[in-house]
Amino acid sequence: MTDSRQQPDIDFVAVVEAEELRFSEAPESCVRFFGSSEYDADSGSVRRGLPDSVENDVTYRRTRVDYHIRSTLLDRFPDFPEPG
Repeated sequence: MTDSRQQPDIDFVAVVEAEELRFSEAPESCVRFFGSSEYDADSGSVRRGLPDSVENDVTYRRTRVDYHIRSTLLDRFPDFPEPG
């Protein structure tokens, strides 16, 4: 995000924990931002007990993933009031 003092328009946070986690087939994942407005966005995760790329048929124990998505619209619409 370009200005850390500006509140994002979207601020999504999720936490997932598991005692055991096993993938028969390692998933492919990605985050894409769509839309016609100009925006400043970022996303990321912090993993505990999981590598960045998981392997097929490996059991991971005591795992946790903290995930966030933040986005701020850069071109405000003049007909809509600012939030707050």
